[in-house]
Amino acid sequence: MESGNSAYDPTGQSALSAPPPGPSPLFFNEHGLLRAGWRLLVYLLLVVVGGAIIMMGLRFFLTPKRGLPTEMIVLAQEVVGFALVYGAALVMSRLERRPAGVYGLPMSEALGSKFWLGFLFGVLEVSLLIGLITAFGGYSFGSLALEGSEIVQWGLFHLLLFFFVGLFEEFLFRGYMQYTLAEGIGFWPAAVLLSVVFGGLHLGNPGEGWVGAAGVVMVAILFCLTLKRTGNLWYAVGLHASFDWGETYLYSVPNSGTTMEGSLSHAVLHGPKWLTGGTVGPEGSVFCFLTMALQFLVVLWLFPKKDAANTTPSQN
Repeated sequence: MESGNSAYDPTGQSALSAPPPGPSPLFFNEHGLLRAGWRLLVYLLLVVVGGAIIMMGLRFFLTPKRGLPTEMIVLAQEVVGFALVYGAALVMSRLERRPAGVYGLPMSEALGSKFWLGFLFGVLEVSLLIGLITAFGGYSFGSLALEGSEIVQWGLFHLLLFFFVGLFEEFLFRGYMQYTLAEGIGFWPAAVLLSVVFGGLHLGNPGEGWVGAAGVVMVAILFCLTLKRTGNLWYAVGLHASFDWGETYLYSVPNSGTTMEGSLSHAVLHGPKWLTGGTVGPEGSVFCFLTMALQFLVVLWLFPKKDAANTTPSQN
C-alpha cells in the first residue's frame, strides 16, 4: 500500500529521490565558486576591453601634437595602466565578495615600512651593480646634464614615474593574476609561469637578448618571493621603483633599452656586452645575476620563513 503523500511522477521515478541539479563542475568548484581559470579570464577581458577604450582616448588627448612632453605622456600611460589593472581587480573583488587587499596591495600599508625597505635595497643593488661594472672599466659617470633646481625637479619626476611603473608592473603580473592563478595551480607554479611571461615580454625591448630576459625572469621570481614572505607587494614596488630610478636618473644609463630626458649626467657604458649589458643597460650585465642573488639572501634574512606563516595580507 502506497503512502498517501506520494507525489505523482510521470516518468515513473520519484522526483524526491533525484538530487537537485547543482552548478556545472566545468565552471564551478565543489564549493560552488567560479573556478580560478574562469575568474582569470573575466579579469583579463575587463583589462583588455577597458584598455582598448582607454587607448583610443589617450591617442586623441595625449599626443605630442597637443604640446605634451613625451615624459608626461609616459607618466600618464603608467598611471592609467595601473588604474586599469587595479580597477579591474576592484570589480572582481566585488564579484568574489572579498577585500581587494588580498590581491597584494593593501591600502593600509601603502608607502609603509616595507615599501621604504624595498626602496633602500633597490638603490643599494643598482649602486653595487654600477660599481662592479665601473671596477671593470665599463662605466663613466660623465659631466652633469642638469643644474640647479633641475636636479631636484627631474629627480622627483622620475621618482613619481617609476613609482607608478612599479605599481603597474607588479600588480599586473603579481597582483590579481598571481593570486587567482595560485588558487588553481599553486603559488610557485603560478609564480614561475607569470615570471616567464614577464621575461618573454621584455624580449621586445630595444637591444634585449636572452641573457637579459633570463635576468628579468630571475627578478620576477625575486619579487614573487617578497610577496610570499611579506604577504603583499609593497616591498617589491619599492625595490622595482628605486632600481629603475637608479638606472634612468641617478646613474643615467639605459633601462630595459630605454633612455629618457632628465637623466642626471652624461654617463657612458663602454666595454663588452657581457659587462655592461650593451644597449639594454646594466640589467643585461652578468653582474646583475650576482646582485640579484644577493637580493634573494637579503629577503630571506629580512623575512624569515617562520614569520611567513603568521603573515596575512591586510584587507583594507
